[in-house]
Amino acid sequence: MNLLISSFLCLHLLSAALWVGGMATMHFAVRPAAAETLEPPLRLPFMAAALERFLGWVGGAIALLLVTGFGMIGMAGGFARVHWSVHAMVALGLVMMAMYGHIRFAGFPKLARFVAARDWPAAGKVLGTIRSLVVVNLALGVLVFIVAVIGRVL
Repeated sequence: MNLLISSFLCLHLLSAALWVGGMATMHFAVRPAAAETLEPPLRLPFMAAALERFLGWVGGAIALLLVTGFGMIGMAGGFARVHWSVHAMVALGLVMMAMYGHIRFAGFPKLARFVAARDWPAAGKVLGTIRSLVVVNLALGVLVFIVAVIGRVL
């Protein structure tokens, strides 16, 4: 494996780890801690601010995933020459990216608008919808890691 492919793979894995690990951290640690310690007028602005920062990082990670992933496929000779697991990872990744896009460009603006208006019930409802989408995306992300590691031997 040459240095360019190794560099692409490293950036690809770091980007995937940031995205999937970040979703796990937000879902299993940040959200429950905020729910246990903060009332809605504090919790919802906090979660919106944390989510805004996280979504920005994920946007960058997605750009790197696309560049490095398709770059490695190209260096391997294209889709016709890569293992089925690569096809599966691309398909799952594109579904995840579409869900991210929905969260980022549909759900999050609603959340921000309701938080700015101090409409806590509406903000809570939107945040709950975002959380449900994150759970699905987290499961898909874990599946991508499984396919990446185990898929190669099948």
